[in-house]
Order: sequence, then C-alpha cells, then structure tokens
Amino acid sequence: MFRTGPEAAGQARRFVREQLVKEDPPLTCDQLDDLCLITSELATNAARYGTEPGDSFAVVLLPALDRVRVEVRDPVRRRPRLRNDSDERARGRGLHIVEALAMRWDVDERPFGKAVWAEVER
Repeated sequence: MFRTGPEAAGQARRFVREQLVKEDPPLTCDQLDDLCLITSELATNAARYGTEPGDSFAVVLLPALDRVRVEVRDPVRRRPRLRNDSDERARGRGLHIVEALAMRWDVDERPFGKAVWAEVER
C-alpha cells in the first residue's frame, strides 16, 4: 500500500523494479523499464484522481510465463479515460503512454473501487 503524496509514484516504481529484478526467467531491461513507467503513470493517476486525502492505493504484480501484469488499485470507482492530445495541456498523456507500452490494459471494478491494469509481453 502506498499513501498518496508527491513521492507515491516513485515509491511504487521502485517497488516494481525491486520485485521484478528477481523474476525467473528474467525480464529484459526494456521490459522492466516499460513496467516501471507504466506503474508510475498508473500510480500518478491513482494518487491524483483515485484517492482522497489520507487514502492509499495498492500495486499488485501478477507475473506469468508469457506476460507480466501490473495492477494499481484505488478506492474510487470513476474510470480513467484517454484524453485527446493537446500541446496546450501539461497533463493527460499518462494513459497514452500506457497504451503505447502495454500489449493491453483495462479497468476492473472491485468491491471498493477499481483496479487499472496493464500487461507487458515477456
């Protein structure tokens, strides 16, 4: 669990890297970097839009033989959405990054919130 705040995305990214470097078979550097960047984007969204002050979110890793799934679970049911590209806005690109790096991503409703997940092929 990660408490919301400015350091939350970095903590989630470090957690993912620390866990996935132990994987057997090992991930390539590119796969590991992609999963860390995806985690950072999903964690940023969870902290910014999926929590209230004092809330926390969870990061869950689900490795399989052919892919690795990262889930970021938060207590708000509002689904994230892709925003139109804009050079005028500094935000709104995170899910575009996730879509570009992941083989697939989606949102699952949970009893108390949602899980936004993405999968990277091994």
